[in-house]
Amino acid sequence: MSRLQEKPAAKWSRKDLLELREMSAEEILLILDTARSFREVTTRAVKKVPALRGKTVAILFSEPSTRTRISFELAAKRLSADIISVQTAQSSLVKGESLHDTARNIEAMRADILVVRHGASGVPHQLARVVSCSIVNGGDGSHEHPTQALLDLFTIREHIGHIEGLKVSIIGDIAHSRVARSNIAGMTKLGAKVTVCGPPTLIPRGIEQQGVDVTYDVHEAIEDADVIYVLRLQLERQDEGLFPSIREYAATFGINSAKMQRAKPTALVMHPGPINRGIELSPDVADGSHSVILEQVTNGIAVRMACLYLIAGVKAGE
Repeated sequence: MSRLQEKPAAKWSRKDLLELREMSAEEILLILDTARSFREVTTRAVKKVPALRGKTVAILFSEPSTRTRISFELAAKRLSADIISVQTAQSSLVKGESLHDTARNIEAMRADILVVRHGASGVPHQLARVVSCSIVNGGDGSHEHPTQALLDLFTIREHIGHIEGLKVSIIGDIAHSRVARSNIAGMTKLGAKVTVCGPPTLIPRGIEQQGVDVTYDVHEAIEDADVIYVLRLQLERQDEGLFPSIREYAATFGINSAKMQRAKPTALVMHPGPINRGIELSPDVADGSHSVILEQVTNGIAVRMACLYLIAGVKAGE
């Protein structure tokens, strides 16, 4: 932990972590550098440090989640924090209590950090205005998923050594993806050249204004890319009729070994999970030599440890 002593949390000044769009490149790099120190902790026989002893982290998720919830819980436990995990289906929310009141009650129990996932965009921002404890966005609607993008950036940097100058192609349902929005914000701030690819109905109009290129040709997106970032096809949105069929989507935009023949030998294949195997990714690509998907999951713990550690160093009102 010597590096943490050299880079104290005093360099971090935000009470909340809500989106990458509002963060500077320096703040993003501070999190990535801090996460590198914490990654060593996850390889120890005793995977624990006392950094957040005496702090309480509450996790309030109103959407199903496996990776993100467990990752935050493990991150908090490995920092020696106390954990409150709120299952909304068993909470007073089902009795009509507002989310604001639920958050205020959790804060009244002296929680220091509240990690929030919600299906509506903007909920973490709303809660950040009504409680004095810190809010971490665990994913809100189709808006942002900042810690997912941070772990993606961390994984790319650990493999390639830098982000600046890389060609990153994000393929799939861009329109509904909070992961895509956070990654576009983070990658462009760090100097990557980002291309988005998908059916025209799943590419937001005017997205070029965010500094990205657009192509509807998946072969063009794969060619010369350093990173091929494949998004989950949101099957729950199929009734919107945004493309003819899942079979046609898989044939046109699904990444398989034949399409990967155009990729660089060193290209990374990434995915935020959960994977719809055989639709957006064929099993041989998901588990193949280009894939770093499970590394993303592993790195997520160190990145979230870094986020909680830095935020815990900021007192409310500062």
